[in-house]
Amino acid sequence: MPQKKYPLELRERAVRMVLDALEADPGARRGIFRRIGDQLGVNPETLRSWVNQDQVDAGDRPGTTTADAQRIKDLEKENRELRRANQILKSASAFFAAELDRPSK
Repeated sequence: MPQKKYPLELRERAVRMVLDALEADPGARRGIFRRIGDQLGVNPETLRSWVNQDQVDAGDRPGTTTADAQRIKDLEKENRELRRANQILKSASAFFAAELDRPSK
């Protein structure tokens, strides 16, 4: 798994700072990501995506939660593995069926 660019603690703190700032002044949304991002050394768009994902995870915004996204990723991986296993089994059964059809000497 690739290493995260930002520590989880920084991400949580940044999201909390943005949400607190938005709660104090809802009209300040436009510049808040740049200001807090500059303070913490985080790209404003990265910060915006963290806040959006936090709101999705909290149920405050529609979208796929982090837990659901991970579950989908895990299921897709399992699906690929099962398809591969099925293909191997089909190849093996075709091989053995052909062996059985050959006349014995």
